[in-house]
Amino acid sequence: MDAQFWHDRWQEGRLGFHEGRVNRMLEAHIGALGLDPGARILVPLCGKAVDLPWLAAQGYRVVGAELSELAVRGLFEALETEPVIAEKGHLTLYSGGGIEVFAGDIFDLEAATLGPVDAIYDRAALVALPSEMRARYAAHLAALTGAAPQLLVTFEYDQSAMDGPPFSVDEAEVAHCHGARYRIEVLEDAEVPGGLKGVVAAREKAMLLRPV
Repeated sequence: MDAQFWHDRWQEGRLGFHEGRVNRMLEAHIGALGLDPGARILVPLCGKAVDLPWLAAQGYRVVGAELSELAVRGLFEALETEPVIAEKGHLTLYSGGGIEVFAGDIFDLEAATLGPVDAIYDRAALVALPSEMRARYAAHLAALTGAAPQLLVTFEYDQSAMDGPPFSVDEAEVAHCHGARYRIEVLEDAEVPGGLKGVVAAREKAMLLRPV
């Protein structure tokens, strides 16, 4: 799976991964991070998720990273906000409405460019990546943020019954990717109503990752 896969998905409007509403696990468990008002939250591979403006409305500063510039433009169009656009090395920074999003490859994002963050909310990144990329992504995310605490949302289902993304990422895989840097606590384990994409029975899990 390469960058073109995602560019094609956005270009063709194949957005089954876009929820269109605030993620229920985010609403239920953002408090577990224990953040102060004004805390800065990184949302990797954010797409145009409505989670970003929701977080901003809760009083947090929100910074996203998204490969598709089409998705980023769609986010700000939905917000009816004309973003300020600035080139940041290999990435482009869109800013407006209390939200910043770096458009480009997250692996090109550097800690000095990103700036300090207080927490990470990962609903669509780890589960979007094939298995061979997840450990690299986890290490990069920790390096970017100084292993900031995370609210992580994953799915578990029979991978043979449906192709990802989102992929099935069980607790053992989360431990493999993040266990050297974080203590992992499952906050909620719930059945996905109607199945994942209406195709396969699945469970959705919210996990709190605290740096060791």
